[in-house]
Amino acid sequence: MTLDMDDLINSILASVGRIDFIKGSEIPDIDLYMDQVTTFMESRLSPSTRNPGVDKIMTKTMINNYAKNNLLPPPVKKKYTKEHLFVLVFIYYFKNVLSISDINAVLKPILDNYFGGNEEDGSVEYVYESIRKVAVELNDSIQQDLMEKFKLSEGIFDGPDKEMLNEFSFITLLCMDIYVKKLIIEKMIDGFENKKKGQDDK
Repeated sequence: MTLDMDDLINSILASVGRIDFIKGSEIPDIDLYMDQVTTFMESRLSPSTRNPGVDKIMTKTMINNYAKNNLLPPPVKKKYTKEHLFVLVFIYYFKNVLSISDINAVLKPILDNYFGGNEEDGSVEYVYESIRKVAVELNDSIQQDLMEKFKLSEGIFDGPDKEMLNEFSFITLLCMDIYVKKLIIEKMIDGFENKKKGQDDK
């Protein structure tokens, strides 16, 4: 591995290490106005973006569009609850992978069954925290998987263009991995839709 490639993989691993899933205890217990919501999301999620301080995490227009498309329940008297913020965090992670209609299909049963719930019956916070804890545990295995793909990509080509072709290989292997996972997600969502359609036809 050349020094440049060392720097590249260390930078990638550092980026993964900076991903900090928001804990339920870090979300304010008080209801927030729109400006407070966007400020909170910006402060907590910006460090893991491609261009921290430049990339917008979530704007007022985005949040209004999520509510308009039924991804987010409407605010109460212009204020957003703690549960609204959990839903917005889910949307933040979904929106770079899924279409609005697919996000709607994934979130609808959660909103229908858990939004406005309590700790005894189950709430959006309960769903979010259960998944977040597993996501944190998976961080090490994600970094190991990246290292494995990186090492595999390094051994594919030789010759004068080795470095360029190996970097291209690494990007391609990552994209193929994402493609397969996205395909699985889409198949699952199609399954939800077909199941719902079957129930509606009865």
